[in-house]
Amino acid sequence: MKEAAVRRRAVLYVFLASLCFSTGGLFIKLIPWSGLAINGIRNLIGSGVIGLYLLIRHRRIVINRRTLTGALCIILVTTLFVLANKMTTAANAIVLQFTAPVFVILFMSLIYRQKPGRVDLLCCVLVLLGVLLFFVDGIQAGNLLGNLLAVLSGISYAGVFMMNTGEGADAFSSCFLGQLASGVILTPLCFGETDFSLPTMGAIAALGVVQVGLAYLLLSAGIQHTSPVSASLITGMEPILNPLLVAVFYGESVTPLSMAGCVIVVVSIVGYNVYLARWHRT
Repeated sequence: MKEAAVRRRAVLYVFLASLCFSTGGLFIKLIPWSGLAINGIRNLIGSGVIGLYLLIRHRRIVINRRTLTGALCIILVTTLFVLANKMTTAANAIVLQFTAPVFVILFMSLIYRQKPGRVDLLCCVLVLLGVLLFFVDGIQAGNLLGNLLAVLSGISYAGVFMMNTGEGADAFSSCFLGQLASGVILTPLCFGETDFSLPTMGAIAALGVVQVGLAYLLLSAGIQHTSPVSASLITGMEPILNPLLVAVFYGESVTPLSMAGCVIVVVSIVGYNVYLARWHRT
């Protein structure tokens, strides 16, 4: 019973993390800075939030090959996602990043020899079909590079969900190190920007504290008791809320072809998650 309660709490943490992540598209669109400058300052703030948590909880920072690999995934996913948001629609960026579960299944198969089942493979095929629609739409709308960066972000995101997998892994350390490194390297680019108005700085603060710092704290806590595949699927609310917030508050529309791809990707992955829950698979 206690184990079940711990698992339910972990699932809640991952779900709350997805709600925090979902604000990213809107804030990134509202900030008139370059993608790299935005990513630098938000990660610097986020590393401060996580560093404060580690200090309060007296948690030691673990530095080894696994945590550094996780840190690299954090650097890649945050950077690629911001750049994708600047080059394509918020809907395309987040839904293509949401292909991460497919890559988790692939990596778990290649690295840990966990052979995917027929349902796993069916989900992969459907998701790839949805992604294909995004790329066809990207060619027509001139968003091809942004879509490609979003897929690469999805591959990196798969690594984030695997940060707590294997001996010596520590998700909190990976998040802190990755965000700190990204912040230190990219934040100087902020000095080349010109808009430091209150709305801009408020959006940057929200990105750093909520969308990066708090979100990755919740995710790191949640994936300690949730499998990589399940955790990556529980975040199913993000690709729905992210473009919805951008559409309502920023006025960005979604093309019919991208919407069709969105429906295929989200329905396939959420349906797969329901299947996992029904059959008690982790």
